[in-house]
Amino acid sequence: MNAYVWTKTFHLVFVIAWMAAVFYLPRLLVNIVEAGDAPDVRARLVLMGRRLYGFGHVMFGLAVALGLALWMHFGIAGGWLHAKIMLVLLLLAYFIVSGRWLKGVERGRGLPSARMLRWFNELPVIALVAIVYLVLAKPF
Repeated sequence: MNAYVWTKTFHLVFVIAWMAAVFYLPRLLVNIVEAGDAPDVRARLVLMGRRLYGFGHVMFGLAVALGLALWMHFGIAGGWLHAKIMLVLLLLAYFIVSGRWLKGVERGRGLPSARMLRWFNELPVIALVAIVYLVLAKPF
């Protein structure tokens, strides 16, 4: 196989791994809220969240590095790419907000309600559908 296919393959693998973290971190926040005053459960969930947040940042970094390689070495371009990058940056901001909420829990701050966090957890689905569409259709 050529370098383009391998680069794109690993880019997609790291994107999928990052998206798993993007989807699961807010769910851990829901579980933290629902754990109430059970300190052992909360501590375990916070530890899981901290590890997931770190994992997500590594996966994001690798996905971006390979995405840049695709852009620079293989000439991928177009208006769709700008829209995709904007949506990816919004997802990154979403992930960072989730991480800040987690860090706030470690400092004793409260979280939004479990119901609000469940709704918050659905937002990346919309962005992901739009990103996949842009990549496959390249509408502009």
